[in-house]
Amino acid sequence: MDSNYSTLVTLIGLVGAALTTFAFLPQMIKVIRYKQTRDLSLAMYIVMVSGASFWLVYGFMINSIPIIFANIVSFIFTFVILILKIKYK
Repeated sequence: MDSNYSTLVTLIGLVGAALTTFAFLPQMIKVIRYKQTRDLSLAMYIVMVSGASFWLVYGFMINSIPIIFANIVSFIFTFVILILKIKYK
């Protein structure tokens, strides 16, 4: 595979990972600020934390920087929201 193409593929993966991962940031900030999680689905955040965990393991297994990066951050954001959902119930 051409190195320019490989770099482009990695860059596209990193941008996509960053956009979908940081989509959780406004929700996490809102939960921290207002201490209110009534409208958030507990089941959804349990599934998201589990999914991010599996994706993270997969990313390490195939040595994929975009997958590892996205899922470390996704795991942290969704885990914080999950913990706060349980705390503020």
